[in-house]
Amino acid sequence: MRYGGFLVTRIKQVSGRVLERLLAERGIDAFNGPQGRILFVLWQKDGVPISKLSHETGLATTSLTGMLDRMEASGLIRRERTASDRRKVLIYLTDDARSLERDYNEVSDAMNAIFYEGFSDAEATQLDASLEKVLANIEARL
Repeated sequence: MRYGGFLVTRIKQVSGRVLERLLAERGIDAFNGPQGRILFVLWQKDGVPISKLSHETGLATTSLTGMLDRMEASGLIRRERTASDRRKVLIYLTDDARSLERDYNEVSDAMNAIFYEGFSDAEATQLDASLEKVLANIEARL
């Protein structure tokens, strides 16, 4: 019997709790784990539509909208309508959010150290390749 899906779900649940603990230990309360994923995408490329954020973070658009509302209220992001299409809204980071990137990277590095603990470089590379293949298989069904 194979149970990769169960393991991936458990890893997601447990790693989320560990991430929240790491954030709390460092006194980081400006964002939570899912909001960190949103910030990470925006640190790579600012000014993206909600549909791209949804795709890049794996968060449903309906979930993302509420999270973005809270992030905007706390001063992490701002929404701007495009001049060419008033229906299209782009999400931008605020200066406050930009200042959190170093903290996020420290926590992310700590999570990666935990995630790959005991793995050789070759094993870590193989795991990443396998997970990318699983993700591609699942995304092909969307």
